[in-house]
Parts: sequence; C-alpha cells; structure tokens
Amino acid sequence: VQLQASGGGLVQTGGSLRLSCVYGRSSGNNAVGWFRQAPGKEREFVATISWNGGATYYAESVKGRFTISRDRAKNTVYLQMNSLKPEDTAVYLCARSRYASGGSQTYDYTAWGQGTQVTVSS
Repeated sequence: VQLQASGGGLVQTGGSLRLSCVYGRSSGNNAVGWFRQAPGKEREFVATISWNGGATYYAESVKGRFTISRDRAKNTVYLQMNSLKPEDTAVYLCARSRYASGGSQTYDYTAWGQGTQVTVSS
C-alpha cells in the first residue's frame, strides 16, 4: 500500500493550495482521509471521502473552506484549501481508511503517506 502526498507550500493568509494524494490500486475500495500535524501538537483529522466519492466529512475547523474530492481513474484524492489561515500551518498527511466510508480517528486508518508541509504566513 502506497500513498504519496504532494502540493504543499508557502502561502499568504487568505490564499489557496490544492493537495494531491496518489494511492495504490489496492486502496480503490477504501475511504481516504487527510490529517494534519503541527509541531508539538497531536495529529488532527481534516477531511475524509468514501471509496466512490459519494460521501465526505470535514472537521469543523475547515468546513466551508476545504473541499475533498476523488478521481478514481487517477487513483488520486485532492484537498482544495481556500481562505487559508496561519493556524492551518502543519504537515498534511493522507491515509487509507480500513472502511469504505471513512472515519475521523487515526485508528480508523491503516496506511499513511509521508506528508507535505503547508505554511500559511500572516
């Protein structure tokens, strides 16, 4: 199982970034989620999308600003992040759920990518 996250970078407050997570074909029937971890803080759930893209779920802190989507033909999950704030600064990781429908806890996920850094300057 492989997940490869990319798309992070440095952006100003109010800016946008789109993260990508390419996953192996064996994960096609699993939900995929995004988490983030800031220095000195615990890993935090951001968003998840079901195996077919039909269901999504967001953390309250990002609802209305972030959008998760999935292109099954490309084995890729995206996280479009708009109206970014300094508190969104973290390493963003994608992960494969043990379920088809998602989950918001780290123990719901069985495989993790390496992460991509997002830094939002004030």
